[in-house]
Amino acid sequence: MTTTAPATIPESRTEEPENAGHVDVLIVGAGVSGIGAAHHLQEQFPDRSFVILDAQDHHGGTWWTHRYPGVRSDSDLFTYGYRFKPWRGPSIATGGEILSYLDEVIDADDLNRHIRYRHRATAAGWSTDDRRWIVEVTRDDTGERLRFTTDFLWMCQGYYNHTKPYQPRWEGIDRFKGLIVHPQDWPEDLDHTGKRVVVIGSGSTASTLIPAIAQTAGHVTMLQRSPSYYFAPPITHELAVTLRQLDIPEEWTHEILRRQYMSQFNWLARTSLDAPDELHQFLIESMRPLLPEGFDIEKHFTPKYRPWQQRIAIVPEGDLFTALREGKASIVTDTIEEFTEKGIRIGSGEEIEADIVVTATGFNLSAFGDVAFTVDGEPVDFSERVTWRGIMITGVPNMAYVFGYFRHSWTLRVDLVSDLVCRLLEHMQDKGASMVVPTLRPDDAGMKLRPWSDPENFNSGYVMRSQHIMFKQGDHEPWNHMLEHEQEQKILPKVDLDDGLDYR
Repeated sequence: MTTTAPATIPESRTEEPENAGHVDVLIVGAGVSGIGAAHHLQEQFPDRSFVILDAQDHHGGTWWTHRYPGVRSDSDLFTYGYRFKPWRGPSIATGGEILSYLDEVIDADDLNRHIRYRHRATAAGWSTDDRRWIVEVTRDDTGERLRFTTDFLWMCQGYYNHTKPYQPRWEGIDRFKGLIVHPQDWPEDLDHTGKRVVVIGSGSTASTLIPAIAQTAGHVTMLQRSPSYYFAPPITHELAVTLRQLDIPEEWTHEILRRQYMSQFNWLARTSLDAPDELHQFLIESMRPLLPEGFDIEKHFTPKYRPWQQRIAIVPEGDLFTALREGKASIVTDTIEEFTEKGIRIGSGEEIEADIVVTATGFNLSAFGDVAFTVDGEPVDFSERVTWRGIMITGVPNMAYVFGYFRHSWTLRVDLVSDLVCRLLEHMQDKGASMVVPTLRPDDAGMKLRPWSDPENFNSGYVMRSQHIMFKQGDHEPWNHMLEHEQEQKILPKVDLDDGLDYR
């Protein structure tokens, strides 16, 4: 056997981390991805040991860190909820309701004993000689450094950089005398009652936040550079009301509604590609009767991109439009020239005065939680690697990751990926292999590499800003990703686990 260097630790770290033990599988992240992965792992392999690491002081990921007013799902909970755990509430749920749902999963599976909170993974080194990962962890509460070892690493950390939201620097921002807040860092004691609030942005966060604060703020102005698409479904699906009136078992209701929402979003995804003008017209006309009379829908609600090229913002019951009709909120579509002492001067020359400016400008993407990866002592530059089905990375052994859907509920893919990873672990066991690594084949030589996200497919700002740090995809299976759920629910359960994977 060829001798390889052991996993290494950066030279700047001289103190020896404390040994935290070895587990069969180490899961990074205790949000919807990590909790779902742990459920499937425990169900399929009850005898395998595992630990879940999370940098926060509680599980839930985004639903724990995002605490701005009105925070809620922008997907229905019948598909955002897990396949194995029926959702019993309204289709659109608050952040608190989602956390309660995750609490129930954790309690039912007794997962709390496996979770290590305030444990931030900082480095992961693979040793081929040892056939294991060495994962360095810093405890955020004590500063203590720990070292876990594991046979298989499962990255479920999501894609947000929770500590560094995207915050543009506009001209004159330091001269503004009011308060500037990013939703990701919302102060618990912020009182917006009677205040003039400007929310910069037009995506899901802005459209969620504005109706929530408009009821008590003096006035809320949505200041957008360019419009977004919106869809205004009911909070509770009419089919759910009918089924519950018939006293249908909750498990049946969950499955029927889950299939209904899948069908709806599959249609949206297909139509966005096959008939984008038709979908555009559908979305615009569904908004028109909900907006104030004479509202300039062409200027304020007609994006420059085709539907689903960026995420469609969900406004349940049209609550954003209600705030506009009632005069509690307004929309300005223009560019920001500069901040002034009293507010923001826009491209038209108008000054919008404000007491509070909320920069709902999005977030920064984080590649694998910004963990420093090495393989046999060599640093891994993910921007030079290629994905295997959006689940593993070429040249990185015994590591899988969960990345959900952009156009569908994130969690739909959590279940599918977890099924495949568990099947992969069983396949390794059957082969007697201790190592699996995605490896390009000779006939893949010269394969055209494409960016992580094709701008013609999906081009939201946070995606385009992060292309340079993300891995690549090929132009054919198994090296492509970002397929739609309608495709993957047929493809992933039948994946050939010997196609593009090298076992040793």
